[in-house]
Amino acid sequence: MTHGYDSGRLNLPFVGIATFGKYDYVPDWGAIDADVAVLGAPFDFGTQWRPGARFGPRAIREASTLFAFGHAGAYDHEDDVTYLGPGTRIVDMGDADIIHTDTEASHANIEVGVRVALAAGAIPVVLGGDHSINIPCIRAFAEQGPIHIVQIDAHLDFVDERHGVRHGHGNPMRRAAEQDHVTGLSQFGIRNVSSTAKEGYDDARRFGSDIQSVRQIRAMGAEAAAARVPDDVNLYITIDIDAFDPSIAPGTGTPSHGGFLYYEVLEFLAILAKRNRIVGVDLVEVAPDYDRDGTTAILAAQVLLNLIGRILHAPG
Repeated sequence: MTHGYDSGRLNLPFVGIATFGKYDYVPDWGAIDADVAVLGAPFDFGTQWRPGARFGPRAIREASTLFAFGHAGAYDHEDDVTYLGPGTRIVDMGDADIIHTDTEASHANIEVGVRVALAAGAIPVVLGGDHSINIPCIRAFAEQGPIHIVQIDAHLDFVDERHGVRHGHGNPMRRAAEQDHVTGLSQFGIRNVSSTAKEGYDDARRFGSDIQSVRQIRAMGAEAAAARVPDDVNLYITIDIDAFDPSIAPGTGTPSHGGFLYYEVLEFLAILAKRNRIVGVDLVEVAPDYDRDGTTAILAAQVLLNLIGRILHAPG
């Protein structure tokens, strides 16, 4: 005997189609009616070393089903809050169309998807893909500014141009800083061997960036780190999974030891979600071929669902 969903179907995480969080898939982008719209950006032509982040959106979606138990929500006993409870309005838009080897057209399609979400009044949450997908995401906010970007990453990604490349995964924060609607950047987690030379760091500081390493953030704590972020402007959050230590996030193209642990990032983001209006999110560089036990994709899904829950629960 089978039961319909409304009559009590169990709908366990391993059953059904792997949309993000098992929320509804909306293929008609003209029919989005939600508070949060999840968009896949399976693009990794911007990588300089190990490719494979094009499969990140699929891996994150599948991992996210682990946390989908009939959409009853997630009770956090420390906060005494049920996040993502009944009535949560999240949809999965599917993926932006990617045209192999064509960065310009692929980025343009990602920008269209983000603009569609914004036009529908939804917060776009974009699943990368390599970090270059942030470039079209930020462009999509041109009429939505001003915004301040909070980057959680091992690498500064502030290269202006390298061998003629201006839209790879080493360039996004430089391209963002050039946008009139971007008021500044908080670049947290930056460490060790970087994709950016000293000149790039000097340029970033001239643009007004606040650059802090994992050790510096750890020494000051989450509250002090959050206090460094302006409290009077809307925030866009971009999370490179390599900001986390490869002991918990091995599935990425450019792992860097000495990274964040889960609660260090969650506590920081929770403070920002309570204090600021977060208007957009992307999470990038999950490369499942290097993620032997799925830990990285699970971490990505868990960070995103917890962040979304806190954004939607925030006052105002």
